[in-house]
Amino acid sequence: MTTGASTPPRTGRPKRSALRRYLPLALAAWLMLEIWLLILVADAAGGLAVFLILAASFLAGAVVVKRAGRRAFRNLDEALRRGTAPSSGGGSNGLLMLAGLLLMLPGMLSDVAGLLLLLPPVQNLVRRRTEHVVSRKLRGATPRSFGDAFQQARIHRPDGKVVQGEVVRERRDDSTGEPRPPLTR
Repeated sequence: MTTGASTPPRTGRPKRSALRRYLPLALAAWLMLEIWLLILVADAAGGLAVFLILAASFLAGAVVVKRAGRRAFRNLDEALRRGTAPSSGGGSNGLLMLAGLLLMLPGMLSDVAGLLLLLPPVQNLVRRRTEHVVSRKLRGATPRSFGDAFQQARIHRPDGKVVQGEVVRERRDDSTGEPRPPLTR
């Protein structure tokens, strides 16, 4: 027996994004493919050859990460000495670090991806694509959201200049009754 009343719409969990739904499946497939490729190479060339390949790629990745980290730290140090914002080379340093981390992961596919990321044309392609995706997400940000905060900051400070200033407090110290000196270097 029905009363004719409609059922309320489902208000349970929000719908999961495609990334959250398929990322675990993609990672599992990637791991299975990595293991399968390692077994194929070990069958063809031997276990020692696979071990040497994995050790060499790990060492190469460690060198790449170390060099990219040094370069990023050097750029930051120079910018702090000049009193300016760091140069825009942070994206390439980040991609180099990602390439090094991919080389350090055991597996053939991750090594190929890491080696491809070491090539400047591939870095430029990845950087442009990432900037495009991020700017599209920021343009589509809803008001008062996290993405909207970045959009507002970019609108209010489009040149990215740093305004140097000094905070002077006129409050007296309770213990001595004398004013505090201004904060200077």
